[in-house]
Amino acid sequence: QVQLVESGGGLAQAGGSLRLSCAASGRTFSTYAMGWFRQAPGKEREFVAALSWSGGLLYADSVKGRFTIFGDNRKMPVYLQMNSLKPEDTAVYYCAAKNTAGSLYGHYDYWGQGTQVTVSS
Repeated sequence: QVQLVESGGGLAQAGGSLRLSCAASGRTFSTYAMGWFRQAPGKEREFVAALSWSGGLLYADSVKGRFTIFGDNRKMPVYLQMNSLKPEDTAVYYCAAKNTAGSLYGHYDYWGQGTQVTVSS
């Protein structure tokens, strides 16, 4: 049983920045990868970014060049730095942990409760 907790959400203006954190109880986290997802009202949850501890990085096209996922090797917290925010980035953001090797787009095993990000125009 793993519990992930997101923090750092809030209100930002278009063009502004926020940094989200994903924490767990331990100072190390035995996972294959960490991911960030988001869900806007009335829409399906979508992939945002992922980091595999073997060195892989993956971003959704919509956030490339603006968002950065980073963390210390197998340590928590993992961060999502969000720059040049747009109103369409408004969503609940979730962190997730993946225990086994595979596609970074899905099959995550543990999820946080989510943190609201609201970007005003």
